[in-house]
Amino acid sequence: MNQPLEVQTGSIEGPLMVRPRQFGDDRGRFSETWRAGHFQEVLGRPVQFVQDNESISGKGVLRGLHLQIPDRAQGKLVRVVQGRALDVAVDLRTESPTYGQHQMALLTAENRWQFWIPEGFAHGFLTLEPDTIFCYKCTEVYSPEHERALQWNDPDLSIDWGVDAPLLSPRDAIAASFADFDSPF
Repeated sequence: MNQPLEVQTGSIEGPLMVRPRQFGDDRGRFSETWRAGHFQEVLGRPVQFVQDNESISGKGVLRGLHLQIPDRAQGKLVRVVQGRALDVAVDLRTESPTYGQHQMALLTAENRWQFWIPEGFAHGFLTLEPDTIFCYKCTEVYSPEHERALQWNDPDLSIDWGVDAPLLSPRDAIAASFADFDSPF
């Protein structure tokens, strides 16, 4: 039997690209988008998701860079079900050799990749098409008092989003600089 998940690693230990197998016939397509046992096998540890989120955004919307600090840190499994998005994870683990570095992923409805962003990373995405639907599973519930944000265009992070003036929320427009962020990870 074929592997149920295609997996790719990147330059940073932790984040993973995961793509479930897809089956098609004259009726259309079917894909099992997540199964605990398969995901646990890939990660080598159990993961319990407790909240699912969905956002619908116009082209050029940038959400992030967001994180939650311990004891409510979140891991996220993200995917695009309609449209396209550039997704970014920033390593905030102070003992990591890639601290402050980022990994990017192009997520589209067509390529069906999912991006696993473990606890200890900031996360953000830029929508590249109108009406992009972005879905994500979280390992911890949303907690406003644990939420933090970093500047999307912080020069110390050197993220090339490919845009100069994305549409931001008021909170993201005044997010903290990386230099001023005291990482608890």
